[in-house]
Formats: sequence, structure tokens, C-alpha cells
Amino acid sequence: MIFTKMGKAGTEETARIAIQTAKERGIRHIVIASSTGYTAQYFKNCGVQVTVVTLAYGSRKPGQNVMDETVRQQLKDDGFAVCTAAHALSAGERSISTDAGGMYPLELIAHTLYMLSQGAKVCVECAAMALDGGYIPYGEDIVAVGGTGHGADTAVVLRPGYSKTILKSSIKDVLCLPDKSVLKEEA
Repeated sequence: MIFTKMGKAGTEETARIAIQTAKERGIRHIVIASSTGYTAQYFKNCGVQVTVVTLAYGSRKPGQNVMDETVRQQLKDDGFAVCTAAHALSAGERSISTDAGGMYPLELIAHTLYMLSQGAKVCVECAAMALDGGYIPYGEDIVAVGGTGHGADTAVVLRPGYSKTILKSSIKDVLCLPDKSVLKEEA
């Protein structure tokens, strides 16, 4: 599926494709990126273990997390695992490149994945973060869901690597993504 709009406009269809693919292929885990819990609502009671990956504390404001604590608790009460971690494809390197200039290896990987879509980068990154935290099993294919800005517009089947072995990640199948040549953001 190729979307002509990015972000929220494709969230429901992206979720449907991700869940259907996981069930058809016997994939036991779905990893989704979410800062607000919006995307997670489309995966509630889907019959597959879902891990919601959110940003690390301090990623936007020192001492704070972008996901409200009541939302985090509600997601857990609804059966989601919630992983909060530093970005696998930027974290410390972003600090160096911001302060000293230049671009470093992890940012090069991120920008290469952007050639597919911002969501493809998010999928690989969040899968590594979930694997690092022990939320998903090592050596299994998963479905990962990410997006551009808000919502979800990209889903892939991949076998993630840990952050320390990120280049061992393997995208097996691209299920959906936005067409970058005609992208229009829908808030």
C-alpha cells in the first residue's frame, strides 16, 4: 500500500495491514511508535502482543516525558507493553552533531532509511529500542509501525538488531509507506 498523504490520514489502514500481516504470518509481536497513545488505540485487543515505544525522558523538555503518565498507565492497563528509551539512531550522536557540527554514522543510517520514509527509520529504530529493553524476543521477525509526525503511515516486517548491532537489522517486507513524491501532511 502506498499512501498519498502522510501521518494520521493512514493510521487506521496502517494498523489494519500490520495486524492482518502479523496474524497471517504467525508473527507474535508488533512494535509501534507513539508519543501520545493515539496510534495505540488502533491496536487495542488485536490478538498480538503490542509494544508501544515512546521517547526518552528529556527528549523534548528536561525532566519530562512527552507521554502523559495517565496515558502510559492506561496503555499498560489495556495490555500494551510500554518501552521508553533513547533513540537508537541518534541519542548521543545528536548531541555531538548539534554542538560540534557534522553528521555521524548513526545519523547517516537514519537519513538513509528516510529514503524510504521517515516511518521506515522509526520502525527500525523503535524495534531496536524494544529489543534492547527485552520487550520483544531476539531472532524473531516482528511487524514494526512508524510514521511521519503524528499517527502511522509505515509498516514493515523486520528482524531487528540491538542498538549495538543495528546493521544486523533486516527489513524483510515493506507493507505500507507514503509516496514521498506526492506527500501531503494531514494533521
